[in-house]
Amino acid sequence: MDESNAILLLSCPDRKGLVARLSNFIFQNNGNIVAADQYTSKRGEYFFMRMEWELNGFALSREEIPVVFAPLARQYDMKWTLHFTDYRPRMVIFVSRHLHCLHDLILRRHMGELNADIEAVISNHTDAKDLVEQFGIQFFHFPVTAENKRRQEERQLALLREMKVDLVVLARYMQIFTGDFIEHYVNRMINIHHSFLPAFSGSNPYQQAYDRGVKIIGATAHYTTEQLDDGPIISQDVVKISHRDTMTDIQTKSKDLERIVLARALRLHLEHKIIVYGAKTVVFE
Repeated sequence: MDESNAILLLSCPDRKGLVARLSNFIFQNNGNIVAADQYTSKRGEYFFMRMEWELNGFALSREEIPVVFAPLARQYDMKWTLHFTDYRPRMVIFVSRHLHCLHDLILRRHMGELNADIEAVISNHTDAKDLVEQFGIQFFHFPVTAENKRRQEERQLALLREMKVDLVVLARYMQIFTGDFIEHYVNRMINIHHSFLPAFSGSNPYQQAYDRGVKIIGATAHYTTEQLDDGPIISQDVVKISHRDTMTDIQTKSKDLERIVLARALRLHLEHKIIVYGAKTVVFE
């Protein structure tokens, strides 16, 4: 008895009967839909859907599902991916010297809140080494300079390939990856930015916010692209501040927010609730 579920994520030009055809595909193969969510973009008339059904009793094997579904997908010009809830993605976390998000993700994984395995932590500094090894996770130190950056990226990529990594998380990693690196993990590399993008993007957003006397500060989790801090946004949130808050207060509140936003984005990705569409995302929360 297979207690797992299958999840289908798809997008295509909107047409009449799409939901019926998709539901009928599951019904005809003796499937039971347990969750379905859809959205139609009024601009461009594009259709998005997330559908989850039980594998127990389903007439098709996991290997047969994409083969049998492919003709229907071609008929409607669908872009689609198929996932299974019992698969645990292999994840690597990159971090520099700000360790608050790393702490949070390791603890969440330790408590069973994240359906992924942390294969390793990679850093350009050694600050996180003791923490990481305390939890039995491999730690790799790749010091980066302007002269060795390209070579270090090649070594990091080789390591990720060797580990068969599915997902890369940048938990305040203060290095900019080249396009050559990013193209290996398109829509599979999540970054947390300590600002509510696009406002106050770039370096030192705390000081920018403080100098402007803002009343809220934010954090943004997004997929990494070659354009700095410009990838498709997954999750954002804000917290109130006032004239009484010092720079230290702002940093503390921001760190709390970064933990929450990054964990939320990671969970959405692991639960296959995100469809990237151009520079945007459709998130089925």
